[in-house]
Amino acid sequence: MDKYQEALASSTVLSNDAAVAEEVRKIVEKASDYANAETYQFLFSSIDLTTLSTLDNVKSVTAFTERVNDFDDAYPQFGNVAAICVYSNFAEVVKTTLDVPGVDIAVVAGCFPSAQTFLPVKIADVALAVEAGADEVDIVFPVGMYLEGNFEDLTDEIVEMKHAARGAKLKVILETGALKSAEDIKRASVLSLYSDADFLKTSTGKEYPGASLEAAWVMCQCIKEYYAKTGRKVGFKCSGGIRTTEDALKYYAIVKEVLGDEWLNHDLFRIGASGLANAILSDMVGEPVKFF
Repeated sequence: MDKYQEALASSTVLSNDAAVAEEVRKIVEKASDYANAETYQFLFSSIDLTTLSTLDNVKSVTAFTERVNDFDDAYPQFGNVAAICVYSNFAEVVKTTLDVPGVDIAVVAGCFPSAQTFLPVKIADVALAVEAGADEVDIVFPVGMYLEGNFEDLTDEIVEMKHAARGAKLKVILETGALKSAEDIKRASVLSLYSDADFLKTSTGKEYPGASLEAAWVMCQCIKEYYAKTGRKVGFKCSGGIRTTEDALKYYAIVKEVLGDEWLNHDLFRIGASGLANAILSDMVGEPVKFF
């Protein structure tokens, strides 16, 4: 039995869909308790501000990055977003345009959002993105391989892309809307964790349903179990359909209740979003704002 099969067999994370839903319900009931200025600022500065459009180009990505630069002058009382997330070919555009400290450059790579191409192409994409300036690389879990039970090639792919990322953080997007069940989300989480993922991320926000609170709970439980066994902290990122401050607070509550305050920092908690930044900023300033 290899380490992956052993990890799957030994995991005790709850994966009954109805039971998971009940655990989530109990946590979400408390989410509004965290609605305060400090939490809003934390959530805002946990955002990977994202543009992943077919229409993206050098001019539009430059303008997108400039808005992040402008934020420091417009709202000096607030911390900026955690990262700018773009397609891999725009990493250098962001790097040459970004001039505020503390904002990372994140990219999607490895044939996002399907993960369907030759492994050398995926590896090259990751490596080229890091060479161009990416601090973080979001890749997609090979759901097709998982569904046919090809765990050996699946885990080898993630490990090789992790190696290609060198010092950059590797976020593995499980595409939980395609996996659907708590059991499959649990198994995908375990396989990714033991393939050295630095983050587990819920969704691409493209073809399948985005983040769900139930998926987030299972993923965080897997991260907690993995940390207890290995001592290695892995981050959590929710993305796909998170548009309101109320939505974000629910994910915050799950991370706080399952993983604890140790995970409530920008090295271990992120939200992938585009419109969410304006929603939270509006709550921070107390009036509607459309800055980004």
